Parts: sequence; C-alpha cells; structure tokens
Amino acid sequence: MATTNLHYLQNPFPRPSFYPKRLAMRAPKMVFKWGCSNSSNTSVGEDVFSLTSSSKCDVDYLGQSTKGDLNVNLKHLEFFGLDGQATLEGPIEQVARLEAEEAGGLLRDLVSGIVTCDHCMQHFMSPSEARLSPRGIFCSRTLNLRSISAIGYDMDYTLIHYNVKAWEGRAYDYCMENLKNMGFPVEGLAFDPDLVIRGLVIDKQNGNLVKADRFGYVKRAMHGTKMLSTKAVSEMYGRELVDLRKESQWEFLNTLFSVSEAVAYMQMVDRFDAGVIPADLGALDYKGLYKAVGKALFRAHVEGQLKSEITSKPELFVEPDPELPLALLDQKEAGKKLLLITNSDYQYTDKMMQHSFNRFLPNDMGWRDLFDMVIVSARKPEFFQMSHPLYEVVTDEGLMRPCFKARTGGLYSGGSAQMVENSLNIHGDEILYVGDHIYTDVSQSKVHLRWRTALICRELEEEYSALIQSRGHRATVIELINQKEVLGDLFNQLRLALQRRYKGRPAQTLAATNMDDRELTESMQKLLIVMQRLDEKIAPLLQADGELFNKRWGFLSRAGLWDKSHLMRQIEKYADIYTSRVSNFLNYTPFMYFRSQEQTLAHDSYLHYCSEQNGTLTNKE
Repeated sequence: MATTNLHYLQNPFPRPSFYPKRLAMRAPKMVFKWGCSNSSNTSVGEDVFSLTSSSKCDVDYLGQSTKGDLNVNLKHLEFFGLDGQATLEGPIEQVARLEAEEAGGLLRDLVSGIVTCDHCMQHFMSPSEARLSPRGIFCSRTLNLRSISAIGYDMDYTLIHYNVKAWEGRAYDYCMENLKNMGFPVEGLAFDPDLVIRGLVIDKQNGNLVKADRFGYVKRAMHGTKMLSTKAVSEMYGRELVDLRKESQWEFLNTLFSVSEAVAYMQMVDRFDAGVIPADLGALDYKGLYKAVGKALFRAHVEGQLKSEITSKPELFVEPDPELPLALLDQKEAGKKLLLITNSDYQYTDKMMQHSFNRFLPNDMGWRDLFDMVIVSARKPEFFQMSHPLYEVVTDEGLMRPCFKARTGGLYSGGSAQMVENSLNIHGDEILYVGDHIYTDVSQSKVHLRWRTALICRELEEEYSALIQSRGHRATVIELINQKEVLGDLFNQLRLALQRRYKGRPAQTLAATNMDDRELTESMQKLLIVMQRLDEKIAPLLQADGELFNKRWGFLSRAGLWDKSHLMRQIEKYADIYTSRVSNFLNYTPFMYFRSQEQTLAHDSYLHYCSEQNGTLTNKE
C-alpha cells in the first residue's frame, strides 16, 4: 500500500467530538495544494495510517531507527479526491516556525487541567514542561520510543517504590539482630538513613565510605560515622583512584537497597575502632567486618521474616503511585510488549504487585493482564550474562515445572535474557529495560545485549528541588571564585614581573616594568591578603554546597561545585534515559522521541567569545 510520511495534513478527516475548540477554529498556517482524483468521496475506513515495520525501516539523521513511525496510507486519500501530491506555500523554515508557535499553544490547551479517575487526580504536563520539572525524563543518548517493541521492567524500587525509612529500617533491624546473635555489640545503635546516599563507594580495606568524582578521585570520605577533613582525604586518597573493577576493595552503592547495609557497616567500624568487638569472633579487619555485616543482612533476606512482615502489611512499606499502572497501560495499548523481570520470588511479587497495581487499573484488570511475560527469581545480573534452567510457575502457591521454551502470556522462573529475545523474536535495541540498579539492571543489559536502558532514581526529585533552592548560594560561591581568579591573574603577572626583575629581564608588560620594587611588593602583599581572606570565605561555602540534599555528602549527581559524581558518570555511560519514577512516562506518550542535549566542553568558552564579537559588530553598525 502506498504511503507518505507527511508530518502534517490539512485535516480533511471528520473531527471527533472531543476535538478542542481552539483546534477547530484555528486559521491554517500551512497550506497544501493537492491534485484531484477521479475517486468518489466516500467514507474512510479505520486503517488511515500504517506503521513502519522492521523490514521496511530506515535510520533517521540522528541514527535512530524509523521503525514504528506513523505513515499516511495514500490509498485512503483518494476517498477525499486527493492524490497525495502536496506542496507547501512558502519556505519550510517559515511554515515550521508558524506551526511550532501554534503547536505550543495547542499543547497547553490539550494538557491543561486535571483529569480525575476513580483513584487519583492526574495533572498532565507536556513533554517540554516535564523536562523542566523534577518529574522529567532526562536523555543521555537519543532514543526513539516508537522503535521500541518491548519494554522490560524491574519490580523493587522500579514498579514499586518503598518508603526507604520503613523498608530499609526493618532490614537494618533484622541485620542488627543477626549481628547480635553472632556476638557483635549492637546496643545503642539505630538506623540513620541520612548517613549514606546512593552512589557512594565503600572502601572495605580502610573502613571508609567515599564519594568520588567522574574520574574516580575521592572528594569526600567518612571513616566509620565521622567525616574526614579535606586534608585527611588528600593524604589517604591523593594518589589512589576509585576503580570499581577492584572488587576486593571497593563496593559501589548501586541502589537504595544498599542503604541499610552501608549504615550497619559504618556503625560497626566505630565499634571495631573502639575495641569493643569480642576477641572470640576471631581476628577481624575492616574487610572481615564487611563480610560479617553482609552475611547478617543476607540472612535477613533469605530467612523470609522481613518479606513476610512486608507482605502482611504492605501499606506500611509501599508508597503508592496511582499513575504508574496507567503509564504501562498506555504503552501496552500502543503495541509495546511489556515484560516483568525481577529477582524477587513469585509469592512476594504477586502480593506486592496486587497491592500496588490492581486497585488502579480499569475494568477489573489485574496486574498480570498488563504483561506479556513475567519472569521471577531471574537471578540478575546472571540473567543477562548466561543461561539458567527455565521453569514455568503453574500454581498460585508458586509450584513449578521444567520448561524449555517460553511463550507469550507465561509466568516463569529463571531462564535468560536470550531466551526472552528468542521467544518474542525481538532483539537488541528493540528492547528497553527499566530498572533502579546501575549494575544489575542497566549496565549488564546494555553491555551484554545492547538493550536500550532507563534508570529509575527516585532521589532525583528531591535533588532537583534542592538544586533550585541552592541557586542563590551557588551563584554567591561562583562570584567569589571569579573574583579570586581575576585577582589571581594580576598577582601572577606581578609575581612573574618580580621574578624577571631579579634575573635582569624586563617584565612582560610596560606597566609592570615601570613599577618600582616597593610598589610591586606592596601590590602583591595586598592581593595575597585579599585572596587568602576569600579562601576563608569560599571554603565553608563550598563545603555547604548540597546540604539541602544531604548534609554530609551534598548532591547526588555532583562532586564539588562543577564536576559530576561517579554515580552520574555511571548513569551517563549506561542509561540512555533516566528519571525519578516510571509514571513520568505518562507525560511523554509511548511515541516520544527523546533527544540528548548538547554536552558542554571545557573549550565551549568560544561561544562567549562569539557573542561578544557579535555584540561589538552590532554596536559598530
């Protein structure tokens, strides 16, 4: 069937009853001249549009697949006496500018107001509005969502968000109880969720918790529960980089599930340093202590008491998101195959998904109705790396039987990502996987399978708001640093002039050459005193940067005033898009084309030079 991929048509089709009034009354800004056809003007069937298939897709100018793009079937235009030969009146730049201006207004009309349903009130934003909010979806690598055939989801902290203080607090309690039974002194200790943040790195060799920048240089560190001074950090890590491949020393806090473990470990480091850990526990060092804490927490998860408590009263641990099931429903109805791939067992998964999804779905749908395939006990990251036996879950109690091939609509345990690809006949970058764990979910699915990836990081909402509130503070720091830089430039010029004078050579500038020794020395002394006072002012302001997010560690994505954190580097490297929660997809539609933004470089100062030059030329004219 002949098609055209015209982006706009001068709407010859019947207008639906819900069509916005503003749209109905708009004056057309783009005009097509159509050739006539001899066909009679009869009613049009439903197949007015067609989708670009995998076999006929191409790549666009950004290298993205055009699979899933919408096309107009030219055959149906004949019903309107049109032959599809259209021309624009005027240059495309003018037409596009006018259309874009009106489209912005129409978008505001379409998304304005609050839509209510049985369980929630939904305030929808346009993508442009969402991008400028804490609920935005941020793009590291351009992604055409239309070309995605299947979307896989993790469950914990992805489709279900837990109250961190409640969930991790109980995990901590069980961990401490197990440590106590092992003989460790835990009296007087309490869970402190503000002690750590995601993205920090445990130094198991030295009993430290560190925050590194994108290059691996340590910027802040804590020994036990005591923050180390800048000098101490420099002395300990000045010649050492954080290298996550060195697993014997470094442990990255990939997810919010790491919070309870890190808090327990740092508190036990304090007890170890105080010498109160009994000798009969053996010759422990910081590495041995980390293993003991990990063993105690592992028992808390494996023995089942923690999960039994959570499933018995999920309302105490789960933060409901009524919009999330609706976002998935949009994706499913748009033709995406939805997958649930979780490491949790079936009974826990079923109870938590029922609680979090069923009450928010329409028409008596259950959570299973959303997914084309469900895989529990997936054993990620190995799920993405190798094959494991596949079992079909056949009863509500979780009884299983061996299975050799997965099918659509099935419920399985184990298996592998390659098995999923083969059963769906969908491979590589046609699949988007969404999870909260940098390594287990995002890194491994991309490295081994080249799946597209999305990271869920709930803390982004709090950080985004904290960054907005910190603008005044950061502007003050930057102004002081810029002042010191100017003063430093002059001081260095005078210092060089003095150095050349001692060697009997002229200064690099006439002004410096004409200064006598006393004038030169006094100027340098004054500048030095001013810069030293500025340092005294700047240092505590820099230390306080990010306190609105976390008083010890600052912002999640920043390491210092300008640089990115090690966590942010991992996100940029492995996550094509990242956002705070899955329901944010609701503002973008399943057809969104996510385009990455321009990345700033150190030499982008040329832009400032160009703007200054343009200003000079304008003034001369």
